[in-house]
Amino acid sequence: MSGDEPADEPPVVVKIGGAKAVDPAGAVGDVARLVADGREVVVVHGGSTVVDETIERLGMEPEYVESASGVTGRFTDAEAMEAFTMAMAGKLNTELTALFREAGVDAVGLSGVDGGLLSGPRKSAVRVVEDGKKKIRRGEHSGRIESVNADLLSGLLDDGYTPVVSPPMEGKESDGGVTPVNADADRAAAAVAGALGADLVLLTDVAGVYADPDDPDTRIESAATPDGLAAVEDAAEGFMGKKVMAAKEALSGGSGRVVVADANVGDPIVAALGGEGTTMMRSAVAEQAETGGETA
Repeated sequence: MSGDEPADEPPVVVKIGGAKAVDPAGAVGDVARLVADGREVVVVHGGSTVVDETIERLGMEPEYVESASGVTGRFTDAEAMEAFTMAMAGKLNTELTALFREAGVDAVGLSGVDGGLLSGPRKSAVRVVEDGKKKIRRGEHSGRIESVNADLLSGLLDDGYTPVVSPPMEGKESDGGVTPVNADADRAAAAVAGALGADLVLLTDVAGVYADPDDPDTRIESAATPDGLAAVEDAAEGFMGKKVMAAKEALSGGSGRVVVADANVGDPIVAALGGEGTTMMRSAVAEQAETGGETA
């Protein structure tokens, strides 16, 4: 990476969504432009749609469960985890890395297991709600990221590479073993952004967080105070709720700002950094950060 970028320009972590409605082409061109201008960029990607397709091609059914807190998420048993790794680290990460290299970006594909990049305890059992009753489901392969190997990313960035990161993460077993496990890609991006003190751009298929989820004209432009962030949280529904939760984790962890923005516009990352989308500032969680709030 050229050493002449402005000192006040933090790295940028870009989360590219995995939904079919998200076209990565604009983001790829934007990352190439930013890197050529001397900005350090880390890409984190999801891939829920391709994971489901891979599971179905292997003759299984994707399984989603409702947690006790009402959040719907994937249940990843051993077979589903095999398909998850094939789709994310095998297919999608390689294909996206190739797109970046074709665009002139010196991209390096990494899973969260590589170098202990994304690490935390494995969760082998989850509390779920089935038919209105709370149950314990065992055999789960998921985890919560507790540490990021920021030195690995910083070393690659210093050498001019652009890391392209995907789950699985390194799941640590109670006996010291390591198991690749599922991790939410938005929260993975948040953990990376926090660890690097980077700006985070969460690209999705809508233009930001809407005060009325059905009305794009009600986009909330920014949140710089705890009250402003609370308003964004109140407005976020469904998948957007997870993104706002990830945004809070990034800001609490050390990110200066997080932007939720549309992947399908021209120059989506530059547009997001320039004020499009919904921007959440570190000052919105400053009180929690000063009192030792939880980090991703």
